[in-house]
Amino acid sequence: MSKLPRQIWILALGRLLSEIGSGFTLFYAPIFFVQQVGLSATSVGLALGSASISGIAGRLISGTYADRWGRKPMLLLSTVVLAIACLLFAVTNDFPTLIVGCLVQGFGLGLYWPANEAIVADLTTGEARRFAYAITRLADNVGMGLGIIAGGLLISSTGAYRSLFIIDGISFCCFLLTIAFGIQETLQSPKRSVKFFSGYTTALRDRRLLVYVMVNIILTIYISQTQTTLPLYFSGFIPQLDGARGFNPQLISTLFTGHLLMTIAFQLPVLKLLQRLSHARSLVISGGFWVLGFICITITGTTNIYQLIWASLGLGLFALAIVAYTPTASALIADLAPSSLRGVYTSINSLCWAVGYAIGPPLGGWALDRSTQFAHNFWLGLAATVPIVWAILWWLEKLIGAKDYKNS
Repeated sequence: MSKLPRQIWILALGRLLSEIGSGFTLFYAPIFFVQQVGLSATSVGLALGSASISGIAGRLISGTYADRWGRKPMLLLSTVVLAIACLLFAVTNDFPTLIVGCLVQGFGLGLYWPANEAIVADLTTGEARRFAYAITRLADNVGMGLGIIAGGLLISSTGAYRSLFIIDGISFCCFLLTIAFGIQETLQSPKRSVKFFSGYTTALRDRRLLVYVMVNIILTIYISQTQTTLPLYFSGFIPQLDGARGFNPQLISTLFTGHLLMTIAFQLPVLKLLQRLSHARSLVISGGFWVLGFICITITGTTNIYQLIWASLGLGLFALAIVAYTPTASALIADLAPSSLRGVYTSINSLCWAVGYAIGPPLGGWALDRSTQFAHNFWLGLAATVPIVWAILWWLEKLIGAKDYKNS
């Protein structure tokens, strides 16, 4: 890790600062807009979901212009847009303003990810690339955790929800300064005459990329279940001795805080264990953790004993699955991408997340709206799809070649 370029560490520091601000607002924004502003839960959900629409546009633009004008301009633009979104949230008192704020935020996030991931790819090669992605993801998780804790303390002591958005905006301004003065442009020989979609049409002729997209969308759907469906499942489907169902909110909060801490703690050790495996085989290991985790969640909902242990074990396995997946997937897409199309390839990788999060939450909500037994079997159904992931990864391994990426 000490051999990573200095700019990777600067980028990680900037991401940590921005994620502290995001942690301030992530869990508390819906509560504020429903309980303080007075909007309905449905309208808030629709507004938050609208961010994915503008996010797709942001990813397409960032992927193209990160390869044309450079990574740094797109990253700077994204921080400005995200800071504006924070100010809009701070003054929101009605549904239309919330919609505008969410659309601006989604666009900013869309601009951010392809350029950010492309910078890491430009600065690293081989196994160092996977460690670089792990370090930046670790910075994200640590910042998010600190932000959630600090935000909770601020709200409990002052109740000043709007100040969270202002602090979030300040964090993006700090990130902007970090990029402006600490990061040099990494794109070599920008191509200013490239047509907007020409990079995407070239990339989509890459059979390896198309196969990767299939498996990446499925894995992203799994991740979305842990953040959206699973809290609802814990709150309403876990049998209690008194005949009631569901963990109380404090226990759910504790479980997911532990999950985040495990994600932070496992990131580098898991990557160290997987470093001698190819990217595709590392993702196979991630799939194994998903299978075991889904089974543990099913047991949590269908037994009356040791439920907390099974729930904790399931979330721990999900943490292992995620840390085996995130840096590996980013490094894989960077290895597949020609240097002239890294912005486009990382944009497509980011679009997989947008698609996964468009499919995952509605799918989980639909499952929970069926019978209780159907909700329990939903997790087993997800586990049953993992062999499909393994088959696609075997296909991808054959297309790429079975060489160890460490030596690539």
